[in-house]
Amino acid sequence: MSAYHTLPDPRTHPEFYRSVVLKRALAWCVDFALIGILAVILVPLTAFTAVFFFAFFAMVVGFLYRWFTLASGSATWGMRLFSIEIRNGHGEKLSSQEALMHTLGYTVSVMVAPLQLVSIVLMLLTERKQGLTDHFMGTAAINRPL
Repeated sequence: MSAYHTLPDPRTHPEFYRSVVLKRALAWCVDFALIGILAVILVPLTAFTAVFFFAFFAMVVGFLYRWFTLASGSATWGMRLFSIEIRNGHGEKLSSQEALMHTLGYTVSVMVAPLQLVSIVLMLLTERKQGLTDHFMGTAAINRPL
């Protein structure tokens, strides 16, 4: 992937974008389950007070999970399972700051339902299968290069 100075062109390298939308959806399901399990495991560390605001607690756990996994390998554990990763506009793995911004954009789009719908439509209709946050940041999910 280091031969690229930008994201791969979907016309000359369609293999990078093949099935990415489906893989992102499946990865999201895996990550959702992992975040739920992790949040339940962490509840005792809050002296069980997180039970009273579990949805918010799970959102915070999810934010940290997404940020740290994207920063450490440019992919959440769900994305890694399905061999996809997020790359920046230079075709490189995300830095910690880029991972934070991507996670923040994702969180805002999830909290504002119409934005999430726009993101899904963009993934289905654009050449690079980019969601709303990807469009703002110049990032894209691609199939992991061999």
